[in-house]
Amino acid sequence: VAIAKRMQEHFNLAPDAKILDIGCAKGFLMHDFKDLMPQCTVAGVEISSYAIEQAMPSVQDQIQLASADSLPYPDQSFDLVISINTIHNLPSAQCKKALQEITRVSKQHAFVTVYSWRDEIGRERLENWMLTAETYMSVEDWQSFFSDAGYQGDYYWFFA
Repeated sequence: VAIAKRMQEHFNLAPDAKILDIGCAKGFLMHDFKDLMPQCTVAGVEISSYAIEQAMPSVQDQIQLASADSLPYPDQSFDLVISINTIHNLPSAQCKKALQEITRVSKQHAFVTVYSWRDEIGRERLENWMLTAETYMSVEDWQSFFSDAGYQGDYYWFFA
């Protein structure tokens, strides 16, 4: 619940906020938001039908099988859109489209975490560690990529 609480405070979310978790896996963060903010609405998208089948019962029916680059929601549907260690698993063009989709469905706030590095040692560590990422780049290159995609939300890095 600590992560959900930090996000609630950082983004000043109303008790009845609408929150989307892209790449939500089994819905743990969605569940934490519901525990913290019982009046909120949570939704999740996940590309793995296995993860959805194994999702937490409290949120399983709010998870849809979908890809981050084609979100099944109308424009400006959510107060907060989150994608933690997900969109970098898409090829570059789809990753860019995912950032545009996040922007499209968000009313105001978005937060993504992606694989990155600050120096050559960090790049080598990441390349030796990661299994599924198709789009990964330096911090500076990500910042340019975000700008090119029109993404203005918050972001952070996963460093190996």
